[in-house]
Amino acid sequence: MLKKLGKHPLVIKLVGNAMAYYLLFVRKSSKFTLDPPNFYEDHKEGTPYVVSMWHGQHFMMPFARPKGWDVRVMISRSTDGEMQAICASKLGLGLIRAAGAQNAKQIKKRGGMRGFIEALRGLKDGGNVAMTADVPKGPARKAGKGIIQLAKHSGRPLLPVAIATSRHRDLDTWDKASINLPFSHIALCFGEPIPVPADASDEQLEEIRQLLETRMNETTDKAYAIAKSGKK
Repeated sequence: MLKKLGKHPLVIKLVGNAMAYYLLFVRKSSKFTLDPPNFYEDHKEGTPYVVSMWHGQHFMMPFARPKGWDVRVMISRSTDGEMQAICASKLGLGLIRAAGAQNAKQIKKRGGMRGFIEALRGLKDGGNVAMTADVPKGPARKAGKGIIQLAKHSGRPLLPVAIATSRHRDLDTWDKASINLPFSHIALCFGEPIPVPADASDEQLEEIRQLLETRMNETTDKAYAIAKSGKK
């Protein structure tokens, strides 16, 4: 009964909106550091980007969007995804309803190909497309091939992004999801953009995948270090 109730559209909408207001409270009650501090000014001409983030570390990501930037996030069509989509939309993000997967059957079920095409169109229109680089259900923090292919076929660079709070609770899930807590120090960090040549070979794409993974982990570690240090 409770499981069925949790899938009711009204409950999903209430939870999604509650998530948005909670994250706003976390943001407004916390200090904020951007690294590099002039990132937006220095990289605006490079837009749009294929924005890369890790699963479970993404809840505060709506606050990485600067005012006036078109950012569309890829979110699954699951019940949890529907709640997150409502939250993301409330916080000013555009939506692409699809998700990556480990095999062809899962990709079809989750609308992966449809989402890929929609993401390509969004990038062509000048919108930044944000998606998690690692694929459910793991391994966590291991970049998949989908985000690399999107960058290759769109001609847009990959942008590693991480956001962390000094106060958080980590869940016992496959992605070690981090629940951000209010009255924190928030650190938003960007890695150096990674170009993906349209004629890149399979070997080059694998090298780029590994590079993205490395930069994502470095950027994430840096975000946590800045958040915990409390330094601006």
